[in-house]
Amino acid sequence: MSLRREEEIEIRRPPRFMPGERVRATRHIKNDGTYPGREIGENLVRKGDEGYVRDIGTFLQQFFIYAVEWIDRGTVVGMRARELMSLEKAESCSAESNSNEGTAR
Repeated sequence: MSLRREEEIEIRRPPRFMPGERVRATRHIKNDGTYPGREIGENLVRKGDEGYVRDIGTFLQQFFIYAVEWIDRGTVVGMRARELMSLEKAESCSAESNSNEGTAR
């Protein structure tokens, strides 16, 4: 029986999000015991919550961990890139597509 491991080493590429970037959670995040002052299993972030990247760190010299400040919750939670989506990149893409709607093709 083999263990499933992530082979990709994220830190070989630039971070997907930058400090100050507005992001949205794509998953519910519960405390796995690493968040102090909260019960294990307690919800820290709900899918759809919006926050801002404050800092970028690494874990196991393999993954980026984004410290995201969730303004409405008053917390800062470490998140993986797969748990986030950029709201700024989505807005710029939709603004570009809206500006191109009236052009002939």
